[in-house]
Amino acid sequence: MTLTQQVITIGMVVLGTALTRFLPFLLFPAGKPTPKYIQYLGKVLPSAVFGLLVVYCLKNVNLLAGSHGIPELISIGAVVAIHSWKRQMLLSIAGGTLCYMFLVQTVF
Repeated sequence: MTLTQQVITIGMVVLGTALTRFLPFLLFPAGKPTPKYIQYLGKVLPSAVFGLLVVYCLKNVNLLAGSHGIPELISIGAVVAIHSWKRQMLLSIAGGTLCYMFLVQTVF
């Protein structure tokens, strides 16, 4: 990349970051009530993302070869247990990921 291309790339990244940070405050000012569809999306999207993550993580699991999906099954149990205990999605995802990586690197 030339210097000009690098400057343009950095400028576009800064613009994109600033736009995604400030646009919600411009579209939904503090004095106005939040539209119902935005409230709905705020309620359903975290669960949808979690479901999408589960499908993505399990799409290539082969129950007839290798570890037969045992590390994945144990890690799913860890995610369910952590989420039932703490009710924090990021903690559940991180705990399940750590559990899976530990099992794959040391046990299986």
